[in-house]
Amino acid sequence: MRYFEDLVVGGRIETGSFTFTESEIIRFAREFDPQPFHIDPVAAKASHFGALVASGWHTVAISMKMLLLKTGALDPEARGAFGPSPGFRDLEWLKPVYAGDTLTYSTEIIEKVDLASRPEWGIIRNRNEAVNQRGETAMRFTGQAFCMRRPKL
Repeated sequence: MRYFEDLVVGGRIETGSFTFTESEIIRFAREFDPQPFHIDPVAAKASHFGALVASGWHTVAISMKMLLLKTGALDPEARGAFGPSPGFRDLEWLKPVYAGDTLTYSTEIIEKVDLASRPEWGIIRNRNEAVNQRGETAMRFTGQAFCMRRPKL
């Protein structure tokens, strides 16, 4: 289990890659963001995108999944070390994500915050990015999460 004290500002990991297929884009968008350029290839072709594009929320959801899988936060043994998120900021969708695009996700710790009100926890702030196969940043945001401090013996 990794604790607040184990994490280092500047620590960066690649959390994984995901290829967006037409069927996956449509499935997600029908459920969560049913705009025509996400669910209808014909309508998308006539839009300013010129083709079907993934919902920005889809790119963020994949980022979360990749982060949880890579950090082991879904492991029942580690689950207690990571608490809820008090939110995120500065979300930017910089490039459209088309069917067939592969995004590679990464996260970098940019700040650690001590909590006087909850000394058993700290907050980790991290910059999350998704870069497409052409090397272009498609999405980025600053996330944060509570992280348990190492128990005192």
